[in-house]
Order: sequence, then C-alpha cells, then structure tokens
Amino acid sequence: MEPNFFKVTHSYPSSIISCIHNAPPHGAAEVSRITSLVNESTTSTRVLKDVHLSTQLLDGFLDLAEDNTSKDLETCGVLGAFLKEGTYYVTTLIIPKQDSTSSTCQAVNEEEIFAIQNEQSLFPVGWIHTHPSQSCFMSSVDLHTQYSYQVMVPEAVAIVMAPTDTSRSYGYFRLSDPDGMKIVRECQETGFHTHSEPLNGASIYEDCSNIYLNPNLRLEIFDLRH
Repeated sequence: MEPNFFKVTHSYPSSIISCIHNAPPHGAAEVSRITSLVNESTTSTRVLKDVHLSTQLLDGFLDLAEDNTSKDLETCGVLGAFLKEGTYYVTTLIIPKQDSTSSTCQAVNEEEIFAIQNEQSLFPVGWIHTHPSQSCFMSSVDLHTQYSYQVMVPEAVAIVMAPTDTSRSYGYFRLSDPDGMKIVRECQETGFHTHSEPLNGASIYEDCSNIYLNPNLRLEIFDLRH
C-alpha cells in the first residue's frame, strides 16, 4: 500500500526556531508554565513529563472552529508531539473529518489521523475541542475520550475551549490517576451519564500541572475536513 500524504493547511512559523530540534538561542521568548485557573491541587501520584504547546494553538484552533461555533456545533482536533530529552513538544494539530452536534463531536476516517502521526513519528498527546454554548468542563463523554488518550500516553491533555463561558473560557484537563482512570476504565456506560466519585474524596478529573506555552514552537495544522 502506498503511503498517504496530507498537505499542511495552516502554519504558524516561529521567528526563532522551527520545532525546537535544538535549544533556543539566547534571547528567545520566554516559555510560560500554565497554572490552574481554579485549583492547583492534584491527587494524581504519577510523575509526568512536561508538555509544551505553541502559543498559537488555542487561537489558531478557535479560528478554524469559528464556523461551527457560530452554528452551535462542536469542533475537535488531535494533538501530535515529538519527544525530546524527556519533554513532549506539540508541533501538529490535526482536525479530522467529524460529525458534530451542540454537545458532541466524533472524528470519522480516523485512519487519516493515524497516517499523519505515523508519517511524522508523532505521539498522540491529547485532543482539543470546543463547547460552543456550554461552560468549560469535562462531560462524561469527554472523560471516556480522554481515557482513550491517557491510557496510551499518561501525559495526554484534554483542552476545552468554551468561548461563551465568561468565568473560564478554556481549560487543560486530565483524569486523576489512579482514581479517575480506574472509575472510567471500569465504566461500561455510553452516551451522557453520571460517574461515581472516588471514595477518597478526590476529583475524577483535574487541571494539568505539566503544561507550558512555548512561543518558540512552530505549529502545523492539517485540516482534513475539506
């Protein structure tokens, strides 16, 4: 079978370096650590690698989701990263063909996502999606989606963009580990439903504490919807 080649539809080049294949030169823009907008406490016990995101990622994704957002439809994308010296650098955003409603978004033709990840040797370090008319939180469906990423890559992040939420327009979330991971792993329900809370009083999901915004990263976007 011949390999599939997909065209980069959008690119946000860095004026300093292309993908942090080498250390940034002296004078490069400062990398900013993301701290929780709500509560910095975490109940997870696993030690995680740092994840660097391009400072262009959120706005670039919102721009491409704008048409769906205006129609009250969710949009989703997949984050691809390379691993260098114990740190994940997200340099690729893949927006797959998808079926959307006001509260769900399901990728289709997922083999196209896998093809890009394989061709560029990328790790699937998470996903991003909009809540066009809802608040910034993780629904039960979101928790199951996040589990599928986090069970593969413990550092996987779920980014929620909620442009109409005046109190919190975005969030970086993950399932608590081991508590949240265990609850979702053992849950057999589908669709929207409730989950039991961990017996120790912890939350089933939490804010990420290992995310950094890096202005020195180049971001390439593959919009496969067209």
